[in-house]
Amino acid sequence: MSILYSFIVTSSLLFSLASIPYNAIEAAFETGDAEKIVSLGEQKMLININGNEGVYGKTQAMQVLKSFFDRNPCSAFQFQFKGDASGNGSFAIGNYQSQSGKYRVTVHFKKVGGDFKVETLNIEKD
Repeated sequence: MSILYSFIVTSSLLFSLASIPYNAIEAAFETGDAEKIVSLGEQKMLININGNEGVYGKTQAMQVLKSFFDRNPCSAFQFQFKGDASGNGSFAIGNYQSQSGKYRVTVHFKKVGGDFKVETLNIEKD
């Protein structure tokens, strides 16, 4: 019975983590793909880049992120922490490295229907 219980718990945790688009977000940051990040977000996203904060629709959010990526091309990106899905959300913290410096990236996800969508994105110079 305990083996069955362990299998069910492990399967549910893996399913929860699989539905949060960590790998897609990492790949998008590595390639500077603002369109991909925005496509994984809600209709409106809170974006804060070095204290310049705003709530943007998809078109504006894409322009803001593209501008950041154009000024700071990525040399490396990796999530250092990936939270477990809990309740209606989760978050992740990563390091973004470019020639202009190192940035800390925090992404908050909100559960919308059966998917996790990017709700807020913070990029701060380390």
